[in-house]
Amino acid sequence: MTPNEDKIRKAFETKDWNDIKASDSWQLFKIMGEFVEGFERMSKIGPCVSIFGSARTKPDNIYYKLAEEIAFKLVKEGYGVISGGGPGIMEAANKGAKEGGGKSVGLNIELPFEQEPNKYIDRDKSIDFNYFFVRKTIFLKYSQGFIGMPGGFGTIDELFEALTLVQTNKIAQFPVVLVGKTYWEGLIAWIRTTMLDQEHNIHAKDLDLFKIVDTADEAVKHIVDFYSKYLLKPNF
Repeated sequence: MTPNEDKIRKAFETKDWNDIKASDSWQLFKIMGEFVEGFERMSKIGPCVSIFGSARTKPDNIYYKLAEEIAFKLVKEGYGVISGGGPGIMEAANKGAKEGGGKSVGLNIELPFEQEPNKYIDRDKSIDFNYFFVRKTIFLKYSQGFIGMPGGFGTIDELFEALTLVQTNKIAQFPVVLVGKTYWEGLIAWIRTTMLDQEHNIHAKDLDLFKIVDTADEAVKHIVDFYSKYLLKPNF
């Protein structure tokens, strides 16, 4: 327990709310500092695509190899690759980018049980975060596309936040690709039959906000075609 955490604990025990309020105020500066560092460093990197997925995926897994291939092919198209900086799919993404000679970015989150930045991140492009919401903001602001590989709660969280912001026009539309039809088909079926058809909680056109593919070529093609089709350039 850090001295500040110990101070907060004692404040709750003694109901010294002034100490609690002071800790909240100082926390704001730490949050602002993470935003400032993230914005300053990422603004210099250039067009990137984020690849999300499980930290638990092993190197012999088909999706690890697929993420590596996707990243390799993305950098050959001129994009850098952003990952969450850790092991599993994140490591595969950075490895593919590194092997392809492109920019390999890692937005690492500080967690008690994981994770250390993987060795394939460019030394000057590894950024550490304490707050998930700051990290997600950086992902969203500096990505020209999202590729979702099989993952857990964190992957789903990042996916749906991106879709929500596009759906509500809080950010401009950009390509979102889900890789692995057998992995995602149950979730997509529920979205289609329950969320859309039964409860009418989304519009049918919202299903067009993402594309499901099985191969690296399909994933990369969707990113490339999106910008060429609409005569758009990545937002850097």
